[in-house]
Amino acid sequence: MRKLIFLFLYISYISIAQQTLFQSIFHDNIDRHYIIHIPESYNDKLSFPLVLCFHGYGGNASGMSYTNFNYVSDTANFIVVYPQGTLMKGKTHWNVGGWTLDSNTDDLGFISNLLDSLSENYNINQSRIYSTGMSNGGYMSFLLACQLSNRIAAIASVTGSMTPQMYNACDPQRPVPILQIHGTNDQTVPYFGDPTWTESINNVLQFWVDYNNCSALPATYALPDINMFDGSTVERLTWYNGDNSVVTDHLKVIGGGHDWFGVWGNMDIHSSAEIWNFFTQYDINGFVGNSTFVEEIPLINKLLLKCTDDIGREIKERRNGLILYLYDDGTLEKRVIIE
Repeated sequence: MRKLIFLFLYISYISIAQQTLFQSIFHDNIDRHYIIHIPESYNDKLSFPLVLCFHGYGGNASGMSYTNFNYVSDTANFIVVYPQGTLMKGKTHWNVGGWTLDSNTDDLGFISNLLDSLSENYNINQSRIYSTGMSNGGYMSFLLACQLSNRIAAIASVTGSMTPQMYNACDPQRPVPILQIHGTNDQTVPYFGDPTWTESINNVLQFWVDYNNCSALPATYALPDINMFDGSTVERLTWYNGDNSVVTDHLKVIGGGHDWFGVWGNMDIHSSAEIWNFFTQYDINGFVGNSTFVEEIPLINKLLLKCTDDIGREIKERRNGLILYLYDDGTLEKRVIIE
């Protein structure tokens, strides 16, 4: 009887854990890797929104855990995918022009192929696929808005921009809701641009204001200065009345740097909450209203205590098997790394 009780409790414990899977697809003669997080609410009888979240230059998919989009996914009921960039001169990157002009990587084709693969394996709401990212990942999101707008409902860029090559070749097929989050003191992707490799944020915003046919002047208001010690404040500029009721939106972090705001740097906003609250208002056809908003996102400050297999034995990470991650706050996360 004791053995049966243990088995029942174990199965119940596992069933409430979320799935975080390390997977890959073969594209353009390269194994392209990505991480997918599936909320516990996932039901293949229902279609779920999908959010692509791209890392920055030199970063990696695993490192995007700082965004806490897994928590937002579990709270707001969508699937989140973290694609992995390839190496160029020893650095991971997304091929967006500008400083990546020497790249031959077909990232646009990879993402199109990835969306096809995900749609075959999961019930994805094809009208609610979104893209976001940090820095180079923000550039990649703009590239998708320019060249894959038939599949991407809305994008949000944090500290990213558009390269001159992308800007000049941008050819969206429909109005695309845009959220740009950027600090005026960003020393990595300068707010005022550099004509040799990156457009100014004002140029980027004006491109989308014009393309989306938004009002010429933005509605502007200051957000509450919740944290008076972070050396920055936030102003929101929103260009309304675009075609299909889309907007071009900008969270201007005055005094802000190259940060995922809310995790470090400015603490008056949390970029991930702002992004999801923006996305949830739109599908591929335009404005749909408010639905699953997120108010607060906890910071990730928990420590990993140990990894175990499915019978509780402590192990190191392994491939093609179940791993249980036990953290110091008592939470348990289930992951399966598939290769």
